[in-house]
Amino acid sequence: MERISVFILVFLYFISTKIACNGHTHINNNVQFERRALIDFKSGLTDPNNRLSSWKGNNYCYWHGIGCENGTGFVVSIDLRNPYPYTLEYEYENQRYMNLSGVISPSLIKLKYLKYLDLSFNSFKPIPIPQFFGSMKNLVYLNLSHCGFIGEIPSNLGNISNLQYLDFSSDSTFYSDFGYSSDLFIKNIEWVTNLVSLKHLGSNYVNLSMVGSQWVEVLNKLPMLTELHLDGCSLFGSIPTPSFVNLTSLAVIAISFNEFNSTFPEWFLNVSSLVSIDISANELHGRIPLGLSELPNLQHLDLSANDLEGSIPSSIGNFCNLQYLDLSSNNLNRSLLDVINGTETCNSKSLLPNLRVLRLGSNQLMGKFPNWLGELKNLEKLSLYNNQLQG
Repeated sequence: MERISVFILVFLYFISTKIACNGHTHINNNVQFERRALIDFKSGLTDPNNRLSSWKGNNYCYWHGIGCENGTGFVVSIDLRNPYPYTLEYEYENQRYMNLSGVISPSLIKLKYLKYLDLSFNSFKPIPIPQFFGSMKNLVYLNLSHCGFIGEIPSNLGNISNLQYLDFSSDSTFYSDFGYSSDLFIKNIEWVTNLVSLKHLGSNYVNLSMVGSQWVEVLNKLPMLTELHLDGCSLFGSIPTPSFVNLTSLAVIAISFNEFNSTFPEWFLNVSSLVSIDISANELHGRIPLGLSELPNLQHLDLSANDLEGSIPSSIGNFCNLQYLDLSSNNLNRSLLDVINGTETCNSKSLLPNLRVLRLGSNQLMGKFPNWLGELKNLEKLSLYNNQLQG
């Protein structure tokens, strides 16, 4: 009986040791496979400032910009965003010096567990966005903005159905009679409808002129979308009205610097989740709709540099959360004295209690300076230049 027990113990030890060794071998194979894919990726890049100097040795989970899954060593994130995005003019030299450039190796496909990829504000000009990105189906976050890519945005990005964040915004190269122009474009935007989990879409200064009015109906099929950035996309004509408003999660819509010849899109008023609206630098005409006060969460409203006319609706005083209001460079006229509604609406019992920036310059406003301007307790910036105000 004792011999049998000893035999069983020896057998179990042998089996468990074999399994452990096989598992260890499997993990080691994964480590070597992932490391090789990263080295191949690095070999195609030009790195003038040695940002990737830590990419050596075996422990790639400690390499700059690399994030790994605990326990397995699988690469789940690559963040090589340029640390000096040229948001300020004096930063341009730093940005250029820190640029990664060269060729993006398809070895990235081998990183089967990669969920996060950020290559933004580098310089991969003049190459198109690689087609193989559309095969990286586990990606949740993909940021290729301001990378100098050219050509058509690959439609197979629509295969990445798990994507929640997608940004391929470009840099405007010049302005012509046809609006802003860049080297990136989309001919048919229908593929975006496959991105059913998408929450953020950035497409600033990507030429969408060939898409026409289709953009609204397509994006209306993305119920999870919370931010939409289409500044300077050469969109034109009227802003279409969808047959049914499905954008119930939309918080930010930015469509400035296009060529919209339209009235204010009334269907925006049915999207109560909106926090920020920017339709500046277009050709909006007509009046500012009275129903804007039906957007209780609105914090940012920019309708500047359009052809809007008439008076500023008195209901604008009902915005309890509004922080930024820019109606400058329009044809708004009449008096500001009547814009006083709202003191009874907000909990603070004061007018526009959170407003910090108010820009009303370059209109045709007339009459005396209203007393309510002095009641804006949190106002930091006020522009009223080039009007016909008195007092």
